[in-house]
Formats: sequence, C-alpha cells, structure tokens
Amino acid sequence: MAKILIVEDDLATATLIRDYLKHEQHTVDEGHNVSEALEFIKSYQYDLIVLDWLLPDGTGIEIVKAYRDARGLSPVIMLTGKGQVSDKETGLDAGADDYLTKPFDARELAARIRALLRRNPLGQGNVLRCGNLTLDTRKAILTKDGSEIQLLPTEYALLEFLMRNQERLYSPDALLLHVWKSNSEATENGVRTYIARLRQKIDTKGQPSLIKTVHGIGYKMEPSGK
Repeated sequence: MAKILIVEDDLATATLIRDYLKHEQHTVDEGHNVSEALEFIKSYQYDLIVLDWLLPDGTGIEIVKAYRDARGLSPVIMLTGKGQVSDKETGLDAGADDYLTKPFDARELAARIRALLRRNPLGQGNVLRCGNLTLDTRKAILTKDGSEIQLLPTEYALLEFLMRNQERLYSPDALLLHVWKSNSEATENGVRTYIARLRQKIDTKGQPSLIKTVHGIGYKMEPSGK
C-alpha cells in the first residue's frame, strides 16, 4: 500500500477515487483546493499525489511546481478535462509524471498509480521479502516460512512500509507521517503498540526480532534480525 494525497474539488470524483484506492489498501488523504493541498504536502509525506488541474483557488500546476521546488520527489498524476498536447506538455514540464484526461475509469487511474509506484526508487515491486517473511502486496498476503499470517489493516500498512524501507531508521513520529492517515489521532505510544503487535506475529522465539529498536531514536527492519 501507499500513502496518497488526492486534490480534487469535485466531491463525487474525489469520493470515487478515494474509495477505489482504499479498496486497493492505500491510505488516502483528501484536499479540495490549492491551499489545503499545500498544507498537506508541507506537513506530511506522500508516496504519490493525484492533482486536479482546475481548482477553486488556483491550479494543480501551482501545486506541483511548489512541491518540486521544495524538493518533493514522489510521483504526481494530473487529472484534467484539457486534452490538447500543449496542455499535457505544460503539466509534464511543471513536474507531473503522468496525465489522465477526464472522464476516466478508476481502474485506469489505479493501474497508472501502480505503474508509477513501481518506478518509485523506494518501491521493489509486488513481492517483498525480509528474513523468513514474504509479503505479496497485490494479494495483501503475508507468509512466514510459507504459512500465512493474518494482519489487521494498520499492522499490514506498517509492516509493508518497513519492508519496503529495510535498513532505514524511522522515529515513531516519522512512521505516523508515512503510514497513518493525516487526521488520525494515533500517538507515538500507539506506534509502539503496533510494533509490539507485529513482533508477536512475525518474530521467531529464541531469535532476534526482524524489527530492531534503536533506543531513543526509532525502528528499522533488518533481514538478519541482528
């Protein structure tokens, strides 16, 4: 799964996109104008951004330019009724990675999102491995030594993020920004609780945990569990 920001002023379209992406196990934040979008990208980390071109207080072009100027690297898809090649050129030159003309099928948008996430340097495809764990992200199935392990949605989201970013250290606050929905009331203590739950499910008795605690700093996942 990924943490995705949708910026779309048409509520019916925004709801359609949000519900479809949630069905695909993504965490979704939703803004409806330029001001909200800029506040979201300033405050939170996203794996991908979906931007409408025309918004009540400006354009998606303004948002993608501001995002790239702030060294934002995540993929951006522009949504618009503008179909001219010159319009597409404007969006792509501003920093967008893809362009989808309205009306569109939610399945096509989801497919383009999957393609961009695969191209993302932080992505490793649909099957992730760490030690004796294998996570099939397309089927949302985790196995340990070939046996399936059941995870709750937030446990799954946290584990996938750590498995996609092995050897990288994250504070509890950083994990909240990357994994939890931005209006969540979760706290750093909540992150610690979920780490403990994951360890109970994935660790092997008598062996080091695959999720390492760096005291006073945070957590990282290591294949060796050392």
